[in-house]
Amino acid sequence: MTRYPLLDTICDPAQVRKLERKQLPQLANELRSFLVESVAKTGGHLSSNLGTVELTVALHHVFDTPHDRLVWDVGHQTYPHKVLTGRRTGMARLRMHGGISGFPKRTESRYDTFGVGHSSTSISAALGMALAAKIKGEPRKVVAIIGDGAMSAGQAFEALNNAGVADADMLVVLNDNDMSISPAVGALNRYLARLFSGGSFNAARKAGEKILDFSPSLREFAKRAEEHVKGMLTPGTLFEEMGFNYIGPIDGHDLESLVPTLQNLKNLKGPQFLHVITKKGQGYKLAEVDPILYHGVSKFQPEVGIAGSPSGAKPSYTQIFGDWLCDMAAADPKLVGITPAMREGSGLLRFSQRYPDRYYDVGIAEQHAVTFAAGLACEGLRPVLAIYSTFLQRGYDQLVHDVALQNLPVVFALDRGGLVGADGPTHHGAFDLSFLSCIPNMVVMTPSDENECRKMLTTAYRLDGPSAVRYPRGSGTGVAIDQELVGLPVGKGEIRRRGSGVALLAFGSMLTPALAAAEELDASVANMRFVKPIDRELIIALAAEHSLLVSVEENAVIGGAGTEVERVLEDIASSARLLRLGIPDHFIEHGDQALLLTEIGLDREGIVRAVRARQNSSVADSGESMPPPKNNYLEQQ
Repeated sequence: MTRYPLLDTICDPAQVRKLERKQLPQLANELRSFLVESVAKTGGHLSSNLGTVELTVALHHVFDTPHDRLVWDVGHQTYPHKVLTGRRTGMARLRMHGGISGFPKRTESRYDTFGVGHSSTSISAALGMALAAKIKGEPRKVVAIIGDGAMSAGQAFEALNNAGVADADMLVVLNDNDMSISPAVGALNRYLARLFSGGSFNAARKAGEKILDFSPSLREFAKRAEEHVKGMLTPGTLFEEMGFNYIGPIDGHDLESLVPTLQNLKNLKGPQFLHVITKKGQGYKLAEVDPILYHGVSKFQPEVGIAGSPSGAKPSYTQIFGDWLCDMAAADPKLVGITPAMREGSGLLRFSQRYPDRYYDVGIAEQHAVTFAAGLACEGLRPVLAIYSTFLQRGYDQLVHDVALQNLPVVFALDRGGLVGADGPTHHGAFDLSFLSCIPNMVVMTPSDENECRKMLTTAYRLDGPSAVRYPRGSGTGVAIDQELVGLPVGKGEIRRRGSGVALLAFGSMLTPALAAAEELDASVANMRFVKPIDRELIIALAAEHSLLVSVEENAVIGGAGTEVERVLEDIASSARLLRLGIPDHFIEHGDQALLLTEIGLDREGIVRAVRARQNSSVADSGESMPPPKNNYLEQQ
C-alpha cells in the first residue's frame, strides 16, 4: 500500500481544486511527510517549507493557477508548491546539477510566475502583474506570498505604498512565522477574518461609502471608526493606512479557516492583505524545536535528525571570520558587527552572544545596513558589515554614495564569493570583484586560504577607508591559523612558484588549482592577494620574465581582476600576452561547487587546457580571435 494515497493522485493543481475541503488536511499531512523524506535525501531548505504546507494547499485549492498568479517571496518556501505543480519526481534531484532549482524559476515551470532568490520582491512583481492584467483586460487574480522577514526590507513597503493607491486587484499574504500562534488566533479571530472578508460586510461597506459621499465629514468619521474597531481587534492599522483591506491574523495551519477566507478574498476588488501565522518546521518535531538548524540542511536521517560536524573537519571561512570578529572585538571596543538578517549564515552567532551591545541585526535591509554602517563610522566607531556577496548587490548605491564617496572606514566581510553551489545563480557571488574594483577609495582583497583571510580582515580593519575581504563558501585548505592579529602589506602579492614561459596570476580561491596546474605546465604562480590596489610591481616583473600571463579568478571575467592586470600591461606597453580565465558571461546554474568549476574550466585540468590552447594557437599569436576551448571562457589580448 502506498504511503501517500492522496498525494499520489495529484499531478497538477487542477486536481487539488477537485478535492473536497475535508480531504485537504490529509493531503497536507502526506505532503509534509513527503517533504521530510525527500529533503533528508537531497538536502535543501526544510523548516520554511514545512511551515507553508497548508497555505500552499489552500492557495492552489482556491485560485485557478497558473491563470491566477502566485508570486512567492525569497523562494525557499516553495517546495510544497513544486510538488503540487508536477515536480514531485524532480524533487529527487533538487538543487543538483541538471535537476530542479531550490527556488521558483520561470524556465522550469509555468506555475513559477516570477524568478526569486533574493527577498522582498513579491509585492512589486505582483503589482506589475495585476496592473498588466488590468491594462490587457484579463480577469485574473494575483497573490504575493511574503514572509515576515522579507517584510523588513524597504522594497516591500515601497511596493505596498504604490499598490495601495494603484487600484489593482491583488492579494498580499503575509506568512508570519516569527512568533508562536497567540491565543487571539482562535474562534474569535477566525470569525472576524471571515466576517471582514465576506461579501455581506464588504457590500455594506461599499453601500455606506456611497451614502456617506454626500457628507465628507461623516465619511471620514465612519472610516476612522471602522479603523478604530479593527485596530482594537487586529494589528492591521498600518496596512489599512497604506490602502489595503487587512484581514487576520489567522492560523496558517488551519485549513478550515484558510480556505473560506481565501475564497472570500478572491471575490473582492482592490488591494487585499491577509495575515497568516505559521510555525517553521511545523509537523517535524526536531525542526519545530530548532527551526534555524533545520532551515538549510544537508542529507540526514529523519528519525535521527542532523548530526554534528565530524571532529577534525577543516574550519569554514565563515568560522574563520566569526573567530576573528570576536578576537578583534576583544582588542578594540570600537568594533561594531552588523548583519542583514544572516547571523548564523555569516558567522556572527558567538559575537552576538559575547558582545550583544555591539551587535546589530538590521533585518533583510541591505541598503539600510550599509548606510547604518556609514553613520557609525562617521562617529568614530569601526563597523564590520558581514554580508553575502550576492546580497551586497542590493546595497550598491549606498556602498558608492554613503561609504566610498565619504571614504569611511567600513569593513565589508563578503562571504560566499564565487560559485556557491546548490543555491545557484541567485546566490553566486560572481560579480563583486567587478563592481567593487571600479569604486574609488575601495581596497579589495581575496584570500587564498583561511589564515590569509584572517590577516586580510585585520588589514582591512586597520585601514582609514572602505575595504572588502572577499572569501568563498565552504571550508578552507587546512593551513595553520596564526592567532595573533597581524596584517599584510597593502597592495602586495607574492610569488608561490617559479617556472618559465607562463605565469599564472591567481586571485583568492584560484591559487590552489593554479598551483596544481603549474606543476604540469612548469609555470610560475603569483598569489595576487589584492585586486585593488593591484600589485603593479609584481605584474611588471612577471611580464618581463614570461611571454604569457594568465589571470585566474572566481569572478566574472568581464571587468574582473584580469581587467586590472590588463590595465597595468597596457600602461607599460608590455609585449607579454594576457589570457584571462574566469566565470563566463552567462548565469551559472546550480550544482555541486567542484562540478561547476570544472564545467567552466576553473580547475587544474581547465587551466592547463586553456593555457596549452593559447600556446599552440597560431591564430592567437597573429592577434585574431579564436574560439575558447571546451568549458572555458577566454579573453585574449
